Amino acid sequence: MAGPDRLQAPERLLAFDCAGGACSAAYWSDGAVAARRHEPMARGHAERLVPMIQEVMAEAGAGYAALSAIAVTCGPGGFTGLRIGLATARGLALASGRPLLGYSNFEVLAAAAPAESRRGRTLAVLIDAKRADLYVQAFAESGEAVTEAAACRPEALESRLPAGPLLLLGDAVEQARPALESAGRDLRLAGGPGLADAAVLAALAAAGARPAESAARPIYLRPPDVTLPGRPRPESGKGPR
Repeated sequence: MAGPDRLQAPERLLAFDCAGGACSAAYWSDGAVAARRHEPMARGHAERLVPMIQEVMAEAGAGYAALSAIAVTCGPGGFTGLRIGLATARGLALASGRPLLGYSNFEVLAAAAPAESRRGRTLAVLIDAKRADLYVQAFAESGEAVTEAAACRPEALESRLPAGPLLLLGDAVEQARPALESAGRDLRLAGGPGLADAAVLAALAAAGARPAESAARPIYLRPPDVTLPGRPRPESGKGPR
């Protein structure tokens, strides 16, 4: 049976992320990032995203009709930012009639890891969940995911990650590092802020094959927060991530 139709590598695409600790947008045209914005922020994604997209499109001198596709991150991340990002992406895709490509924040962060740092090591992408736990997924040196994405406490990381040397990347590295050091793991830090960047997402989407009708669905690695009558609110009170 034939597989799904594949999207031809987009020549011009708009990419953006507001699922985590930053808000970013980038315009890719003919093999390179033509314009980009990236701003770390704990909140305010909803107010900043659309103006940022407009700034990027204006700087690139591009119109939405010229787009080949739109790419967006699908989490895991903060509920509000993730919801705003996906809703904006779906609206733009519907209005422009262009394909919508969804990528996990794990994929985008993994694509940013320097190749020389990955040699001989499993890449552990660690994302801050704003709780006692964190989000983790491991990738082989080749870039292929070797574990399922999961939420776990730092002390449980040792049993979830493959044996051997590790390269740590993400905004939860310092949260995870002590437990992995205590377990005697051979660690190397990738460095940098460990936040997803739409410029990386744009390059990933431009180079990678995705089904032409791939759906961008939110990635939630824990159930929603629900406050029952007479019960205290969860630690963050900020909904699923």
